[in-house]
Amino acid sequence: MKVTDIWTLYEANKRILGFSPHTLKAYSLQFKVLTREIGNLNIGEVTLDLLKEYLAKQSERLKPSSFGHRIRFIRSLFRFAFEEGHIIKNPTAKLREPKLEKFINEAHDI
Repeated sequence: MKVTDIWTLYEANKRILGFSPHTLKAYSLQFKVLTREIGNLNIGEVTLDLLKEYLAKQSERLKPSSFGHRIRFIRSLFRFAFEEGHIIKNPTAKLREPKLEKFINEAHDI
């Protein structure tokens, strides 16, 4: 099964669960960027190392919050593929998103 086939199933599942059109559009954009970079591989060919290489390139040009969203989407997509039985191992199981810096609001402390 190709990555695009998983996307079709994933997106349908999120529609059924009531995700907003705005969220689905954001996920669609994330998916297009992913497949443009890694190609439409068979889902079982996608490895943690491949995803890390992709994300390393993305991290250079994205804000931390956007980068975190990209990682969360990828983890969600592959968790779905794993839970639905389309892959026997989830390549994103050990993929973590970086900690975001927390800013101290000095006005809040007054």
